[in-house]
Amino acid sequence: MTNIRRYFRANDIIFVTHVSHNRMPILVANFDLLWKAIEITKQKTQFDIIAWAVLPDHFHMIIEPMRNNLSALMKSMKLSFSWHYRKRAGLVKGRVWQNRFWDHIIRDQEDLNKHIDYIHFNPVKHGIVANVIEWKYSSLHQYFEDGLCSKEWSSTEKLSFVGEFGE
Repeated sequence: MTNIRRYFRANDIIFVTHVSHNRMPILVANFDLLWKAIEITKQKTQFDIIAWAVLPDHFHMIIEPMRNNLSALMKSMKLSFSWHYRKRAGLVKGRVWQNRFWDHIIRDQEDLNKHIDYIHFNPVKHGIVANVIEWKYSSLHQYFEDGLCSKEWSSTEKLSFVGEFGE
């Protein structure tokens, strides 16, 4: 097994991707458990979520972990979800997540904007919906409510994404 080293500084904003084990499509069907795991972790440790999207077999998040260890935050979320999911599914054991997670430290405002757009467009990219407005498992609807983008965003802009996003 490789020894991955993650380099984080206080006040970094980080894009992360988590994938279920063998890409099991369990996350949307158990969205309540995933959100509960995030809330449980937030009760223990302070962090901010800037944007997120949950798809059947993976999720993306832009997180500001403050001064907390990102790996510990992600481990807490994954363990909590796994425990509740196994309980709901009647499983005693078994892997729920792929090992590790993908991360990218956001470098500037342009990079942040690109990753927010990528997250919100992800259900369209994967062919789950034709328009982002149809997908309820993302922070995009909060962005609409807060006036951070218009509901025409995905239909008026030609979106393309170059680079690695951990899928």
